[in-house]
Amino acid sequence: MAMAVRVFLLLTLLFLYANFSSALYEDQVGLMDWHQQYIGKVKHAVFHTQRAGRKRVVVSTEENAIASLDLRTGDIFWRHVLGANDAVDGIDIALGKYVITLSSEGSILRAWNLPDGQMVWETFLRGSTSSNSLLSILTNFKMDKENMVLVFGGGCLHAVSSIDGETIWRKELATESFEIRQILQSPESDIIHALGFVGSSKFVTYKIDAKNGELLKHTSTAFPGGFPGELSLVSADTVVALDATRSILVSISFQNGETSFHQTFISDLVADSAGVATILPARLTGIFAMKINSFIVFISVTDEHKLEVVQKITYPAAVSDVLSFSEGQKAFALVQHGGSRIQLVVKLDNDWSTDLLKESIEIDPKKGFVEKVFINNYIRTDRSHGFRALVVMEDHSLLLLQQGDIVWSREDGLASIIDMTTSELPVEKKGVSVAKVEHNLFEWLKGHFLKLKGTLMLASPDDITSIQEMRLKSSEKNKMTRDHNGFRKLLIVLTKAGKLYALHTGDGRVIWSLLLSSLRRSEVCEHPTGLNIYQWQVPHHHAMDENPSVLVVGKCGLGFDAPGVFSFVDSYTGKELDSLSLAHSVAQVITLPFTDSTEQRLHLLIDASNHAHVYPRNLEAVNILERELPNIYWYSVEYQRDIITGHALKGNCILDVEDEYCFNTRELWSIVFPSEAEKIIATATRKLNEVVHTQAKVIADQDVMYKYISRNLLFVATVAPKAAGEIGSATPEESWLVVYLIDTITGRILHRVTHFGSQGPVHAVFSENWVIYHYFNLRAHRYEMSVIEIYDQSRAGNKDVWKLVLGKHNLTSAISSYSRPEVMVKSQTYFFTHSVKTMAVTSTSKGITSKQLLIGTIGDQVLALDKRYLDPRRSPDPTQTEREEGIIPLTDSLPIIPQSYVTHSLKVEGLRGIVTVPAKLESTSLVFAYGVDLFFTRIAPSRTYDSLTEDFSYALLLITIVALIAAIFVTWILSENKELREKWSLTVQ
Repeated sequence: MAMAVRVFLLLTLLFLYANFSSALYEDQVGLMDWHQQYIGKVKHAVFHTQRAGRKRVVVSTEENAIASLDLRTGDIFWRHVLGANDAVDGIDIALGKYVITLSSEGSILRAWNLPDGQMVWETFLRGSTSSNSLLSILTNFKMDKENMVLVFGGGCLHAVSSIDGETIWRKELATESFEIRQILQSPESDIIHALGFVGSSKFVTYKIDAKNGELLKHTSTAFPGGFPGELSLVSADTVVALDATRSILVSISFQNGETSFHQTFISDLVADSAGVATILPARLTGIFAMKINSFIVFISVTDEHKLEVVQKITYPAAVSDVLSFSEGQKAFALVQHGGSRIQLVVKLDNDWSTDLLKESIEIDPKKGFVEKVFINNYIRTDRSHGFRALVVMEDHSLLLLQQGDIVWSREDGLASIIDMTTSELPVEKKGVSVAKVEHNLFEWLKGHFLKLKGTLMLASPDDITSIQEMRLKSSEKNKMTRDHNGFRKLLIVLTKAGKLYALHTGDGRVIWSLLLSSLRRSEVCEHPTGLNIYQWQVPHHHAMDENPSVLVVGKCGLGFDAPGVFSFVDSYTGKELDSLSLAHSVAQVITLPFTDSTEQRLHLLIDASNHAHVYPRNLEAVNILERELPNIYWYSVEYQRDIITGHALKGNCILDVEDEYCFNTRELWSIVFPSEAEKIIATATRKLNEVVHTQAKVIADQDVMYKYISRNLLFVATVAPKAAGEIGSATPEESWLVVYLIDTITGRILHRVTHFGSQGPVHAVFSENWVIYHYFNLRAHRYEMSVIEIYDQSRAGNKDVWKLVLGKHNLTSAISSYSRPEVMVKSQTYFFTHSVKTMAVTSTSKGITSKQLLIGTIGDQVLALDKRYLDPRRSPDPTQTEREEGIIPLTDSLPIIPQSYVTHSLKVEGLRGIVTVPAKLESTSLVFAYGVDLFFTRIAPSRTYDSLTEDFSYALLLITIVALIAAIFVTWILSENKELREKWSLTVQ
């Protein structure tokens, strides 16, 4: 009886806490991961605010996304992220129910269903030459109750049906390299006018019948000054352009088939006009806007082609297109900055003195200036006309302004992350209360009852929602202090807009953000570009009064020799501590494994002249560098010339101006790949902070192999020049992929292998002593993954246990890259069914946990693949000892297990990178995937062998232990009574 009770209780306990699957339960979503959706910087916007149906705005972005947003909340109704090479050129709405998009330089036209975003049709437009693209929907002209879509692209003008995407007619206009800038429709007839330039000297007009594409008239007029290509339509028969010198405004009239030019010097209109003039793309009536110096000038065009300045405002400012809001009335919006507020003014296009709307709105200065504005009108309750404005900010965020307030905002700058690093949170000090969730007895019982229903799979959807809310509420993952497992960190990301964000790993919320002043466009720096972000100062844990900081490196210009810029930012507060404008360029940044007395990390910057500059610029850093001068090496890869070069420091620079922080460099070696045979397409190396637990690898029969561990190994992949393009651009006979393992200290090639009939793209990861790379096999018509493991044969004799015990081994002896290594290489190749966007490998704090390969698939998901599947020692029939070692039998293809998707059923649209960060808990690795979307989770490749799960019920365990003790006590009493009765029965007998 006692034994039966014990067995029953133990089986119940095992059933409650056994983990039979690696997948997530429904109520566990959001506990260890988060997913955020963005769209990117908005380029085009079209409002759809009919009385019936939801009010929305359809946008296209620089991240090649098309999305429909709720005007009330800013939430995404639907969204499509097109390919990286499928940029959206134009967007509009046809028939009130189709979203028409033009992309890929005017070659792909699509129609999307407005309510749900489903594709209705897709048309590929042929072109004979490359040209600009233009989309225009003829709303006044209808054929069989449909709108005609006019598309110019590839030197051809196409008329396409908006219902089914069929091409109605096609007109070749590429005979003279003609590029259309404007398409006009006659309001009283079926005639359209196409305006544009041939080269930079001729203004050309085409008069075309919209029904059949018949050319009715063609005029071409030369202008001696030439045109840069900018054009602004001010009326039905007049446009304004700049001449080639950008000092003369040319009004062009094309009435009655006759073209005439009228020139006006900008200096006669604007007093301070020494800068470069640019016509803004705003579409107004009778007025055009021009930017010159730090001003925006609004100029009207009279019937006699006389130009008059209407208003001159200070830049930065933004102007919207004209909007028809009532019969015969049109308006446009003008946004100006005034301190921390912006002024939104809506004016009638034909009456500059009348303001339909004038509002002042407080705005976060961290968002920068307004770059674009789109307006829409609505009917107020008093039947008057109101206006709302969709504003695109300098940091790529999106705001909706209405009635003097910000209705909603979206941080869409996070869709364009270019680099990231992590920062530890501050240590929780004594006396600071820990955020706790107070429970009464009823809530406690209710929570455990719901958890029991969830365990027994009896929970309803409402119960599952309640369980998830309770777990999120009681979780400590969102605290702003460190945890003992190292799960809580700050993800510090740098975006294309030059803005830093600090994201909390608990729930992905933005802790702080900063638009860097050094990466903002100014008169001094016209084209700022962010490059990378590095950890600058990481104080030791005992320095509680010190905050860590990061270094942001950028450049001021587009060229290779553009001067660099620095920004130093506090990781906890987001405050910019300092910024520097460098006198030299930044071609390469090398993080050195040294710190000064203030724990600032030393960095070596290589400029375009191959001079090395040490930062921080202090004598202590120079002394450290001079002391370590013989041990500092680096390499550079010139992809255009197919050359890899090794470098070292030589001594102080000899320049006209003495600079003690500048050092000369010397070239140690170079590998020049023959341009007619090989082209570099990919490189990979180990992470500098990767930890390797042990160099020894115990294999079958208790044999030992020693990993060749070196931070100086470089993986290089080259392909045949003909195979450098897309897959299928070359035949298998003229394609090959060559892989090298190169020592970057000496330039020695340690291993070389050729894959004939294969080509890129190649994606590779390097960890410990192995490298895995992905490519395409043209002969097999399949993707492949290959693994190379390299072992140190010079230590192969260290297999005697007594030698290891007595210390008579060479494991601690110094290794020099200049001594020729004795290496052994093992490799294997497998088929893989997916195309790959990016790859990464898990990393842990001690390097003990087994590795997993994280694969960013073409479907924008992240797949975790156990490294054991890519073991080069796999064989079709492994021995018993190999099976005990964990060797998996060989198959030609790598398995894809649905439960192994780290992102579960979610997609990280536009996936560009995967970053892994070790937690303090050895079993766990933090994973951050970014693209247009963001995704964060933590994974345990070898399960959480060193901790209990977060949802482990300690209360239920305590109840079980108490019940077990009570059962033991009861069975002991029953056993004693039974034994006593048996003794009495024996005595009576």
